[in-house]
Amino acid sequence: MEHPTLYRGRKIVVLGLARSGVAVAKLFHRLGAEVVVNDRKSREESPEAAELEQLGVEVICGGHPQNLVGSTTSLLVKNPGIPYSAPPVAAALALGVEVVTEVEVAGHLSAAPIIGITGSNGKTTTTTWIGEMLGAAGLKPIVAGNIGRPLCEAAEEASADNILVAELSSFQLKGTSSFRPRVALLLNVAETHLDYHGSMEDYVASKAKLFDHQTEEDTAVLNADDPFCVGIAAKLRSRKLPFSLTQRLDSGVFIDPPYAPLGGELDAGATASTDANTERRDGAAGGGGQQGAATDEPERRIVYRDASGEEHILLPVAELGIPGRHNAANALAAAAACLAIGAEPEALAAPLREFNAVEHRLEFVREAGGVRYYNDSKATNPTATTMAVGSLQGPIVLIAGGLDRGSDYMELLPLFKSRLKGLVLLGQTRHKLAHVAELAGMSAVRIVDAGDDAESTISAAVREAAALAAPGDAVLLSPACASWDMFPSYEVRGCMFKDSAHTL
Repeated sequence: MEHPTLYRGRKIVVLGLARSGVAVAKLFHRLGAEVVVNDRKSREESPEAAELEQLGVEVICGGHPQNLVGSTTSLLVKNPGIPYSAPPVAAALALGVEVVTEVEVAGHLSAAPIIGITGSNGKTTTTTWIGEMLGAAGLKPIVAGNIGRPLCEAAEEASADNILVAELSSFQLKGTSSFRPRVALLLNVAETHLDYHGSMEDYVASKAKLFDHQTEEDTAVLNADDPFCVGIAAKLRSRKLPFSLTQRLDSGVFIDPPYAPLGGELDAGATASTDANTERRDGAAGGGGQQGAATDEPERRIVYRDASGEEHILLPVAELGIPGRHNAANALAAAAACLAIGAEPEALAAPLREFNAVEHRLEFVREAGGVRYYNDSKATNPTATTMAVGSLQGPIVLIAGGLDRGSDYMELLPLFKSRLKGLVLLGQTRHKLAHVAELAGMSAVRIVDAGDDAESTISAAVREAAALAAPGDAVLLSPACASWDMFPSYEVRGCMFKDSAHTL
């Protein structure tokens, strides 16, 4: 697309009245464009409409009129979650009207260098961690994007003295055409969102768009342990700064001594027992006040080897602020991104050590009757759930299930066989997951069905899980599915879980 200032007097259609839609509509209105905002929700369901109408922005609710997009339309900016098959989007594409998300708009506006973070799992934790690290290093970060604050709003605020730290989803990146972050970070790739993308190829290609417009002056931070990331890295012209849990790298950020690669079958406790980070101070996710038994594992350290070959020890893995092998990977990635943008290695140890869990990401809720309760509502795919279970010690009763996106969930079979004491299932996928549990030989399985009443469903699930648990066990909400079958968001699902746990 062109720079946003060049759309004065031209028609812009904004599709979707979510936070990013409102922000981008206000932006183009201020710049003198003729803005029309459309949402298929009714006027009563769209409280944001009144604010825009007071500014003089035309808002159309209750459906998509046929004449919304026409020959005079210069640009369509869509909410990332709206599919490309939606009639206004399809009409725009047929007419040759460019379709973007607000990330593309923000890329043109930002005077600050951008760190773009994407991946199937760990985005929010890593993005938040980068913000904390850059702040500790005195580099003035502004954190925005898929994490909550609209990116175009933050881009307008940012100056050349700031660093814009942007969490980016595949939905957002698919709608970019020239977006160029100074540092582009891909954490990992797992099968997810195929109902939106239609194929794994489109999903991976959307993630890879983060790197498309980088030059030799920019840096790509990629996971050297992930085959998809390795394949993408081979095609890039930007500088590469890899990170790895399982390899000592010639240049990059890694664990020394490395972890052994994870096999196809999940060993009972394979992640937890070999991760020194789960065997540490009270209050960690490994125990909520309990401390694991000592092992003969060596002391692992996070090491940065720079381009000259000099090694900088950042801190021992056991001192990281949050537990789990997957969070060690997030720490490596966050450190690499900060180093790539100019942070000094010695400035990173304190924020790596002091960082605490983000809400809804393996969040310790409470202990009741000797049972620990954890909220991991953000785990919206099986890989994320496997990671969460592997970060906890002791018997686990898992609460799972949600929106059915067509998966058979067979990848959870090793987890169900080896790591769970009990399973409570809810949502559209409850019977699919129950089938996997049956194949795994699980007997302590409960199915909760309270119709469309989300609050009653999650409350019943917590009570069933509590009945299956004993002192020393953990009850973990880690659904492996999106929330939209019953809940408006994973945040609402997590908050309802926490409320139910606190009222046991």
